[in-house]
This record gives sequence, structure tokens and C-alpha cells, in this order.
Amino acid sequence: MNRVCSIFSQMLQLFSRLEFESAVRQHKAERHARGFTCWGQFVAMLFCQLGHAQSLREICGGLAASEGKLKHLGLPAAPARSTLGYANEHRPWQLYQTVFQQLLEKCQQVVASAPGKKRRKFRFKNRLLSLDASVIALCVSAFDWAQFRRTKGAVKLHLLLDHDGHLPSFAVVTEGKLHEVQVARQLHFAPGTILAIDRGYTDYEWFARLSEEKVYFVTRLKDNADYAVVEEREIPQRKGVRRDQVIFFYKLARTGVDCFFRRVEYYDEKTDARLVFLTNHLSLAAATVAAVYKERWAIGVSRQGHINQSVKVRPRLKDSSLVAGEAPWSESKTVRPSDNMLRKEHAQLTRLQRTVNAEVASLHANPVAETLDNVRKQQELTETSPMRRLSPAGYQRRHGEKEDVLTGEALGVRRRKLAEEVPAITVSGKCRHRHQGDGSGRSTVDGRAAKHARKEGPGPVSTPRVKERQR
Repeated sequence: MNRVCSIFSQMLQLFSRLEFESAVRQHKAERHARGFTCWGQFVAMLFCQLGHAQSLREICGGLAASEGKLKHLGLPAAPARSTLGYANEHRPWQLYQTVFQQLLEKCQQVVASAPGKKRRKFRFKNRLLSLDASVIALCVSAFDWAQFRRTKGAVKLHLLLDHDGHLPSFAVVTEGKLHEVQVARQLHFAPGTILAIDRGYTDYEWFARLSEEKVYFVTRLKDNADYAVVEEREIPQRKGVRRDQVIFFYKLARTGVDCFFRRVEYYDEKTDARLVFLTNHLSLAAATVAAVYKERWAIGVSRQGHINQSVKVRPRLKDSSLVAGEAPWSESKTVRPSDNMLRKEHAQLTRLQRTVNAEVASLHANPVAETLDNVRKQQELTETSPMRRLSPAGYQRRHGEKEDVLTGEALGVRRRKLAEEVPAITVSGKCRHRHQGDGSGRSTVDGRAAKHARKEGPGPVSTPRVKERQR
């Protein structure tokens, strides 16, 4: 007999239950728990992340749909929405930080024992890290604490990626207004580490401190940098390298800091762009400096996990009406319409176009009726006086004839026509429901007219008396 294990169950096997329970006891996460364990909360929230659930109703409903399989995952039954919301609000978050550290250690051990570990892209043995920050837009109405702009909310994710296996070494979520350098100054790196950063981390004092700690960095040089060239190095016989210089910054020289850097100018043939790099590693090859910065792009386009793109920041699920963000489908791939929705929309447009084509074809099929109708309208316009055409309301006041301004038809004539047509449409009898009609499709006004016609007959209706204007 073949035993089948679901993908979700296989992912949960990566987390040791013994280590998880020890972390629960360490943080006293189940001190006041009554039935709903932290493992059940972890399974529910992991299901929320993988299933892209946006509310407590979706989480609990999705788990309840496969209730027979929950016992194999360690859950006796699907949790209630109020139970899960209370646990998310009161359980300590430090528990899941410990769980993350346990999983990260396992992943690092797997990467270290991988068969392709001996194959390195660079010759140097230094540890290569990439530091970057990404702004994640949030809905202001749901996240009033994440004020970023006047009408926008956002948080900023600061991520330190280890290129040895593309595993995150450090991650912190701050307010969207917090600058990247303020977080970078609080980090400490081992000596010999090479750090790849972008121009957002430009801080000359921080660069000097990294040089004192023997931590190397590679970044882009700003166009308005104030520096002076100390040495012009020989350009290697490599494609792309245009200039290799040793420089110093006037800002550091004024404060008495003696620190030198390298300025490497590189030309990229694919993008036809000139790139200027800055590093404090004076013995690294110029082409290697450009390759290290190119490797930094893996923090956003890594095939091993798409670190920044796969992050889903959701509200603290306490209310089923909360939504993570509001964005049009053209800006967010997760809300892009499916093929089924596009097919339905195309079918509706096709039916509408067919209806319009049928009406146009009916007009062309009977051109005589269309011509007669146009002739009748032209005759009405010619018979009407210019004063009556220009001011229908003024004509009514002068001549005492009440008519409809839109149709040019006297109201008395319309009422007579209605009274004459009443016997033909009131065969069903008396109107039973005064406000809803008698079920024959007529409105309340038609029912009243039919009742009046049965009593007095289809005689002419008197024209309303119009008060004459006093001269």
C-alpha cells in the first residue's frame, strides 16, 4: 500500500516538534492556554502564508475543509476565528523568532554539506553579504501606525543576505520613514567580510569605521562626491574596466581621518552604461569589484527563493474584515485578473456587439420605415412656429396649452390615448396589490387607470384648467 504525504505535511516535517515544544516552554507561550496550542497557531498561520489567505474566515474555512487530514498535522480540529484572533493578539512573538533561528541553522548545515559547495564563483575566501532595504506598501486604513506619506502607509524591510546558499542572515521590519543607514550602523560584521550595498548606504564616517574593523564593502559612487585622486593604477587587459584610481574624501580629511578608497570605472556593454564603483579593498581586482556588485542583485532576483518578492506582510489577523493592501491589479501581480475572468469579460463584450449588430441590421433591412419616421419628424418641425420651437414653455404660458416640453405632445392627448388603451390591457380584473401591481407586469399607475376606466368608461378626459394671465 502506497502512503501519500501532502506537500504541506512535508514542509511541517522541517520543524522538529521537540525543539518547538522546548521553545514554547522557554518563552512560556502557553501559560494561559486552554486547548488551543502554539503548534496549532503555527500551522494555521503557515497555512495563511502559503495559501495567501487574507482573513480569519479564509484560514479557518480552509482548514475546516480538510478536517480529516488535520490530525496528521497535529491539530484535533480547525480553530474558531475568535480563538485564532485571540492567540495572534496575546501569544509572544519571540517564540517564532526562536523557531526561525532553529530553521536557519538547519538550512545552513544543509548548504555547508551540499555537493557543489567546493565550486566557488570567486577566488577569494571572504564571506560575501548583501544588505538592502525594500519599502512594502500598506493600506493606511488598516495600518494606521505605518504612516509613510500623507495618504500612504508603508514599512521597510532591511535584509542581510548571505550569498553562501542565498540564506537571510538578518532581517528587521521598521517604519517606512527610517533611513537605511541608521539600521546599518547598528550591525556588526566579522573581520574579512565583503559587504555589497547600494548608494542609499552612503555614509563616509560609517565607511571609515568599517575600514577600521577590517570589513570590506563595494558600492556605487555618487555623482556629486567630493574627492581627490591620489594614485592612478594601471588598467588591466579586461573588457569593461576604464579606470582604477585611489582616492580620498575631503569630508574625512577635514576631520583628521586618514582613509583611502578605490574608484573603479566600468563600462557595461549589455546596458551601454558607465558604472562607477567605490570600495575600500585595495588589493581586489578591478573586474572582481564590478562582479561583486553585480552579485548583489541576487538579493532581489535570486532563483533560490526571490527573497524580497515572496514576502507577504499581512495585518495582525484579529478581524476578518482586514485586508493587507489596496492596489490596482496593474501594480500588483497577486491581484491580476485570472484567465477565467478575462474570458467572461470577452464573452459579455461579444454578446453586446452581436446585439448592436442585430439592431443595425434591422434598420438597414427596413429602410422605408426609417425614411417615413424621418419625414414625419421633419414635418412636425416645419409645422411648428419658430417661437414655439425656441421657447416651448413660453408658448404654453401665452396660449394656455399644456404640453410636454421633451416630446412636444399635449398632455391631454396623451391621457386620452392612455384611457383608450386601458380596456385592452385590463382583462385580468381588479388590482390585488396596490403597490406591486396585479402580477401582469403593469405598474401601479396602469392599475389606477384601469380601475377608473371600468367605472366611467373610455370617455375623453377633461383638460386641466389653466389660470389665464391677467393683463
